[in-house]
Amino acid sequence: MRRSEVLAEESIVCLQKALNHLREIWELIGIPEDQRLQRTEVVKKHIKDLLDMMIAEEESLKERLIKSISICQKELNTLCSELHVEPFQEEGETTILQLEKDLRTQVELMRKQKKERKQELKLLQEQDQELCEILCMPHYDVDSSSVPSLEELSQFRQHVATLRETKASRREEFVNIKRQIVLCMEELDHTPDTSFERDAVCEDEDAFCLSLENIATLQKLLRQLEMRKSQNEAVCEGLRAQIRELWDRLQIPVEEREAVATVMTGSKAKVRKALQLEVDRLEELKMQNMKKVIEAIRVELAQYWDQCFYSQEQRQAFAPYYAEDYTENLLQLHDAEIVRLRNYYELHKELFEGVQKWEESWRLFLDFERKASDPSRFTNRGGNLLKEEKQRAKLQKTLPKLEEELKARIETWEREHSKAFVVNGQKFMEYVSEQWEAHRLEKERAKQERQLKNKKQTETEMLYGSAPRTPSKRRGLAPNTPGKVRKLNTTAMSNATANSSIRPVFGGTVYRSPVSRLPPSGSKPVITSTCSGKKTPRAGRHGADKENLELNGSILSEGSAPL
Repeated sequence: MRRSEVLAEESIVCLQKALNHLREIWELIGIPEDQRLQRTEVVKKHIKDLLDMMIAEEESLKERLIKSISICQKELNTLCSELHVEPFQEEGETTILQLEKDLRTQVELMRKQKKERKQELKLLQEQDQELCEILCMPHYDVDSSSVPSLEELSQFRQHVATLRETKASRREEFVNIKRQIVLCMEELDHTPDTSFERDAVCEDEDAFCLSLENIATLQKLLRQLEMRKSQNEAVCEGLRAQIRELWDRLQIPVEEREAVATVMTGSKAKVRKALQLEVDRLEELKMQNMKKVIEAIRVELAQYWDQCFYSQEQRQAFAPYYAEDYTENLLQLHDAEIVRLRNYYELHKELFEGVQKWEESWRLFLDFERKASDPSRFTNRGGNLLKEEKQRAKLQKTLPKLEEELKARIETWEREHSKAFVVNGQKFMEYVSEQWEAHRLEKERAKQERQLKNKKQTETEMLYGSAPRTPSKRRGLAPNTPGKVRKLNTTAMSNATANSSIRPVFGGTVYRSPVSRLPPSGSKPVITSTCSGKKTPRAGRHGADKENLELNGSILSEGSAPL
C-alpha cells in the first residue's frame, strides 16, 4: 500500500471520530437537527479540501524525490566515470526518501573528490611549468580538461619530484662550476665579455637556466679557463726557473733576490708581467757579465757530465767549453748544450740514478775490501769489526742484485732506443766487468807484493837475524811459561850453528849462536853468552803472538771473491 493511501485512511478515521465528538457536543448544547446537519456538511467539505491538499503535497513530494533521485543517479554515474571509480550501488531495499538522501550524499562526496583532484592537478601543472622553464625541459603531458585518476596523479607527483631532484643536482653542479670559473677569472684577471659569461657569473643564480646545454657550455668554459690558467702557470714557472738560473749564474745577492720574492708565487697577470720584467733585467745584466755567466754555465755543464757519466772524449766533443772568446754566440751555444744535457738527464734519470747507486755501493765495497786486509782493524773496540763484517756481507748480496736489475733495465732501454747505453764512454756491463777485473788484478798484485815482502823478510832474518818485537798492550796479560821457554832455549842452543840465528815460532826473543861474530866496525870480537835456563823477559809474548797468528790465518787469508 502506498504511503498516501495509508495517510488518507488514517485521516478519515480521525475525522470520523472528530465528527462524532462534534455531534455529541451539538446534541448536549441543543443545536437543532437541521443546523447540525448543515454544520456537518460544512465540516466534511473542509476536511475534504484539507485531505485533497495533503494528498497533492504528498504527490508533489514524491515527484520531487523521484526527480532528485534521477538527477543524482545521472550525476553520480558521470562523476564515477570521471573519477574512474565503480558506480554507486544501494545495498538492500530502502525508501525513496532514504535513497534520495544516500544518492545526494554520495554525489556531494564525489564532487569533493573531483574538486580536490582538479586542484592538485592544477598545482602540479604549475610546479611542472616552473621546473621545466628552469631546466629547459618539455612540460608533462596531461589532459587538463579531464579529471585525473589516482594513478595519473601519482605519476605526475613522481615526475615533479624527479624534476626537483634534477634541479637540485644541476644547481649544485652549476654553483660548483661557477665558483671555479670565478676563481680562474680572478687568477687570470679576466672580465666576463660575453652575454653567457655575464649571465653565469654576474646574474642571480636562481635566474640561470639549468639546461643540459648550458651546463655543458659552462664545463667547456671552465676547461678553457683552466687551460689558460695552466698555460699561465707554466709560463710563470718557466720565468721563475729562468730567474733562479740567472740569479745563480750572475751570483745575485740574497738581499736583491728578496726584493722580488713577492712575485715568486702565483700566476696572475700582474705577477707574470713582473716576472717578465725581472727576466728582462737579468738578461740585460747577463749580457753585461758575459764571462761570469759562461763560467757558471760551464760549472753546471761539468755537473751534468758527471751525472750522465760522460767520458773524456764526450766532454771534449763540446769544443765551445774550452773557448775563451766570451761572446753572445758562445753563450747561446752553452745555453743550448745545457738545455740538451738537462733534457737528456731527465729522460734517463732513473738509469743514471741506478748507475750512481751502483758506483756508491762499489766504492763502499772496495773500502770494506781494503779494511779487510788491514791487520790493525783487530785492535778496534766497540763492535766496529762486527758491524763492518755485517755490512760487507750485506753488500756482497745486494751488489749482484743491483747489477742484474740495471742490466735488465738497460737492455730494455737499448731495445726501445736502438742504441747502446754508455757509461764513461763504454757499455755499462763492460764497465762493470772491467771494474771487477781491475779489482781482481789489484788483489793479485797485493798478494804478490805481500809474498815478495815476506820472502825478503825471511831471507833477511835468516841472514842477519830478526829484531825483537815490541809487545802489544797484551804484554802483561800473557801467562808466563818458564818450562816452555827453557825447552825452546835448549832446542835453540842445540841446533845453533856458526853465524846463524833461529827465529822462534811465535815471534819471541832471538837467541844467537855462542860463536863470536865480528862487529861491522872491526872492533874486538864480542863473546855472546850462552842461554841459561832462566826465564826470559819476552816469554810472555808467546801467547799474544799466537793469538794474532790465528786471527791472521782465519780471517785475513779468506779475502773477498768478486760477486
